[in-house]
Amino acid sequence: MRPFILVSALAAFGGPLVSQKAAVVATTQPYTPSLDLPSMDRTADACGDFYQYVCGGWMKNNPIPSDQARWSVYGKLNDENYQFLHGLLEEASHPSASRTASEVKIGDFYGGCMDTTTIDRAGSAPLQPELEVIRSLTSTSALAAYLGRTHLTMAGGGLAFGFGANQDFADSTKVIAFAGAGGLSLPDRDYYTKTDEKSVELRAKYVAHVQRIFELLGTPAAKATKDAADVLDLETSLAKASLTRVDKRDPYKLFHVMTRAEVKALTPHFDWDVYLREEGADGVSSLNVTEPEFFKELDRLIGSQSLAKWTSYLRWHVAHSRAPYLSQAFVDADFDFYRKTLRGVSQDQPRWKKCVGLVDRNLGEALGQVFVDKTFSAQTKAKTLEMTRYVEEAMADEIGKLDWMSDETKKKAMEKLGTIVNKVGYPDRWRDYTALTVNRRDFMGNVRRATVFESKRSLAKIGRPVDRQEWGMTPPTVNAYYDPQMNDINFPAGVLQPPLYDSKMDDAPNYGNTGSTIGHELTHGFDDEGRQFDAQGNLKDWWTKEDATAFETRLNCVQDQYADYTIVDDIRIQSKLTSGEDVADLGGTLIAYLAWQKAVAATGQKLAPIDGFTPEQRFFIGFGQWACENDRPENQRVSAATNPHSPGKYRINGIVSNLPEFAQAFSCKVGQPMVRENVCKIW
Repeated sequence: MRPFILVSALAAFGGPLVSQKAAVVATTQPYTPSLDLPSMDRTADACGDFYQYVCGGWMKNNPIPSDQARWSVYGKLNDENYQFLHGLLEEASHPSASRTASEVKIGDFYGGCMDTTTIDRAGSAPLQPELEVIRSLTSTSALAAYLGRTHLTMAGGGLAFGFGANQDFADSTKVIAFAGAGGLSLPDRDYYTKTDEKSVELRAKYVAHVQRIFELLGTPAAKATKDAADVLDLETSLAKASLTRVDKRDPYKLFHVMTRAEVKALTPHFDWDVYLREEGADGVSSLNVTEPEFFKELDRLIGSQSLAKWTSYLRWHVAHSRAPYLSQAFVDADFDFYRKTLRGVSQDQPRWKKCVGLVDRNLGEALGQVFVDKTFSAQTKAKTLEMTRYVEEAMADEIGKLDWMSDETKKKAMEKLGTIVNKVGYPDRWRDYTALTVNRRDFMGNVRRATVFESKRSLAKIGRPVDRQEWGMTPPTVNAYYDPQMNDINFPAGVLQPPLYDSKMDDAPNYGNTGSTIGHELTHGFDDEGRQFDAQGNLKDWWTKEDATAFETRLNCVQDQYADYTIVDDIRIQSKLTSGEDVADLGGTLIAYLAWQKAVAATGQKLAPIDGFTPEQRFFIGFGQWACENDRPENQRVSAATNPHSPGKYRINGIVSNLPEFAQAFSCKVGQPMVRENVCKIW
C-alpha cells in the first residue's frame, strides 16, 4: 500500500458537535491540477532539496487544520471527498419517496449519527446492558462465552485477541479462521515496554484517561484509579507477549495452523468450544494462530489473574470502543487522549465529517455506488488501465534485464507478474446490505448492528472458496493497495482524481504521480514481504537461495539509507519497518518513468516543454507533489513507531537521489545532495 491515511474513520470519530444547519455542504469537487506551479518553491535548488522545490509552496499555503494531526495532498483530497459525500448524505437523509433502497440506508444511518440531541440525552445508557453482562460474570472460565458474543459486536482485535476469516497462506483458494494477538489500547506494543521519559509520561496520561472513562461510567474515584492501574497491568503483559511490527512483516512468523485440539492444549484455561459456538463459528475444525506465544500468555493471565481485574479490563474496552458514539462527555474524553495528547490535535472534527466517515466504514459500497455515479468516468477507468498496462510492460522489461536474478527465478517472477489482476474504480458486484437494519432513532444500535452484520458476513466465508471479486477498500477511499494473496492491485475511484490523476493534464505528471503509484503497488508483489507469495498467492519460497541473498543485499542498501533519516527530535526512521514501502517507492518510480517513455514512444510525438519545464522534469515534479505534507511532532512520534511508510520528504528525496534519470533531467552533479554516491537499485 503506498499512501497512508493514518487516522481511520473509526479512530477519528468523536468530538464537538455541530448542527446540520451549520454545516457547509459541497456539491462539486474542487480542482487542483496534478502539476501545481503555486505548490512549488522555485527559490529552492532542485538538486539540493527536491522535496522543498516541489512542495515548498504547498507546505507554506496549507497549514495543518486544527482538527487534523497531519495535512497532506492525500489528506486534503480525502477531506474534499468527505465534503462531496456530505452533500450526497445530506440529500439522502431527508425522507422522500424518490430515495433508492441504498439512499434510505445511508441517509438514515447518517441522520441518526447527526441526531446529537437524542445521543446526548441517552448519556451512557446504551452501554448499561453490556456492562451488566460483565458484572454478571462469575469466574474467568466465563470469559470464553463472553468474548465469543462480544467479538461479534467489536470487530477487530480490541478485546483480548482478534478472531476472523482470512485466506489460507498455504492455499489461497480457501478461507480459514484466524486468531490473532490484540487486546491493546495504545498504538503499539512498544508504548507499554519503552522506559524513556516520554513513554513513561504518556503511560501515566493513558492511565488517567482510563480512570476518567471509569468515572464517567459512575465508578467512584478510588476504585476508578485501581481499575485503571489493573487495565494497564493486563495490557502490558499482553504487549510484552506480542510480536513487534517488524516481526509481523514476516508471514512465516504469523502462520501456525492448529487443530481445535491443539489450540485447546495451547490454552487450557480458555474453552474454545464455547467461544466458537458463541461466535457463530462452531464448524471450525482448525485455525491459524498467528502468535502462539501471545495466546500462551493470555491463557496464563486468565488462569492467574482475578475476575475483578478481568472485569475492569472488559469494562474499559467496552467503554473505550463505544465512547465515540456516546454523549458529549465521552466524546470529549476520547478526543482529549487519543487525538489531543497522542497526536497533538487541538480541535476535534465537525460532527458531519465523522458521520460521513462512519457511513463510509459501515455502508461503504452503498455510499460508493452514489459516489461513483457522480464522479468516476469510463474514460478515467480506461486511461488508468492503459497506464497500468504500460507499467506492467516496463516491469517485465526490467525483470528480464536484471543481472542479479537467475533465469529460473525470472521465469516465476514473470508468471506472477502475468497473473496480477488490476481492479480499478469500484467492484464489479456491489455488496448487498439488505439484511442490515438501520433505525434513524437508534444510532448506537445502528453501529452495533452494522458491526455484527460485517462480522457475520466475514465469518460466513470460513470453509468457502475465496471471492476474488471482493475489494478491501470502499470506492471513495483516497488510497490504493496490493494484496499478496489475491495477487491483485486495487485503485478505488477516490484516488483517481485531481491532483493525483488529472485528465486535463499531459501524461508526464500523471505518470509521475498515478503511474508511480501503480508501479509502487505492482512492485509490492516482489518486495521483502510480497515476494514470499507465489503467482497463486500461496506462501511459498519460489526464489533460488542465491537470488534471495542478492535481493536481501540490495534491500539492505535501502534500509541503511533510510535508517539515517530523522523523523522528529532524535527519532530516526525504523527502516526495517518501512523497507517494504521504501523499496516499492524506489522501484515503482523507476518503472513508471520507463512506462511513460514507452507510452510516449507509442504516440510517435516529440514532446515540448510546458511552463518552462521539460517533459522529464514534469514527470518528476508530478511525482514529487503527491507527497506534499505538514505533520505535527506528536503525530510524527506515533508514526515513527507504527507507520510502515517513511515521511513524505524522504519518500521523494530518498527516491530521486537514487535515480540517474532524475539527475539528468535537472542537470544535478555528483556531490549534490540529490545525487547519492552509492546508489540503491533493485528493479
